[in-house]
Amino acid sequence: MKDNVYFVSGIDTNIGKSYATGYLARKWNEAGIRTITQKLVQTGNEDVSEDIALHRRLMGTGWLPEDDDRLTMPEIFSYPCSPHLAAEIDRRPIDFDKIERATQTLSGRYDAVLLEGAGGLMVPLTRDLLTIDYIARHHYPLVFVTSGRLGSINHLLLSLEAADRRGIRLHTLVYNLFPEEDDALIRQDTEEYIRHLLKEKYPEARLEVVPCL
Repeated sequence: MKDNVYFVSGIDTNIGKSYATGYLARKWNEAGIRTITQKLVQTGNEDVSEDIALHRRLMGTGWLPEDDDRLTMPEIFSYPCSPHLAAEIDRRPIDFDKIERATQTLSGRYDAVLLEGAGGLMVPLTRDLLTIDYIARHHYPLVFVTSGRLGSINHLLLSLEAADRRGIRLHTLVYNLFPEEDDALIRQDTEEYIRHLLKEKYPEARLEVVPCL
């Protein structure tokens, strides 16, 4: 796999990965880095990926030819749950070869591919394969989304420790301000903690603060 594919994950479900992915893709495109997004596995949809639709709205591109060809959403399952269970409910296995062919095609057409996962790093893709191990297997740099809500630091540190143990490189830490948390004190202190963490342990990683658009 080419080295221009970045895996987007986060500390939990509903942390704003899709919002952050679309925002980051728009920003990279504006900087002259031709960027497209892909959804690894979409659950809870029937026909098209709602996450890809959100990406395109935030990017301001409209629907792309690669969306029509389903390269950006190669696997869609109907039930809104973890991919391993969604595949079992729909009675068909996740076609990883199909996903990887699509990723490779996109990586050949664009400067960068933001490949968004489902939920956090430990979400099962099958009964035997975790998302984090899929990332490690393909040597994808990690774009990791966190927030300023109470408890986020704990989840962030546990996730980064697991990624470190598998040799996964943190490329970008995304501090997502959407939706805005009620406690401004915690939100501000969390950002300060993150900046210190990156300086001390991940000096080569980037910090991206995503505003409420």
